[in-house]
Amino acid sequence: MSEFVLRPPPVVAIPVAGGKLFPVRRVFCVGRNYAAHAHEMGSDPDREPPFFFTKPADALVTAGADTPYPPATQNLHHEIELVVAIGRGGSYIPACDALAHVFGYAVGIDLTRRDLQDEAKATRRPWDMSKAFDASAPIGEMIPVSVAGHPASGRITLSVNHALRQAGDLADQIWPVPEIIAALSRLVVLAPGDLIFTGTPDGVGAIVRGDLVEGEIAGVGLVRTKIV
Repeated sequence: MSEFVLRPPPVVAIPVAGGKLFPVRRVFCVGRNYAAHAHEMGSDPDREPPFFFTKPADALVTAGADTPYPPATQNLHHEIELVVAIGRGGSYIPACDALAHVFGYAVGIDLTRRDLQDEAKATRRPWDMSKAFDASAPIGEMIPVSVAGHPASGRITLSVNHALRQAGDLADQIWPVPEIIAALSRLVVLAPGDLIFTGTPDGVGAIVRGDLVEGEIAGVGLVRTKIV
């Protein structure tokens, strides 16, 4: 067998309630999945189907670790999100069957270099460097479906230094989890280990070095990180 010319990178994994690890393959994110957030970003959510962008798996920040403030930005924003973990893959998955493909759920934060994103939008260029940078996705412990069920409603919040910034309900999602999985599976073949960040409610805003960022989703769990 041929040897690798470089040492293979370590497997990225998320702690699972109960002591095991969930290995991560890819990270997909849904844009503008809460109407109020779409409006605050200057868009009309009633005129577009779900769209997706990606982050690298090694952008995840796990186990409450600190998150370094990224370079090349003066306007780093927080976005609290429900994260879906795929346990069984497939393509062209019907929405009515989609939840059978879910292993569990977690609470995540989609960090965004908003100034770079605004520039990309203005010049009609890709968002990649505004979303897919190092340590751009803090995430909490994974809760299996056997424990959490499938949360279709529940309070979702984010605070900065214990001051509430974002508050909404999962029921406010424009595209619920089954529809998100169905739509994404028509674009790529989903596989075990894939994650889907499902969008954020309104109230996104800037964070700076020293800020303590904490998110919670009722029935799912917590995420906590300090910006350093």
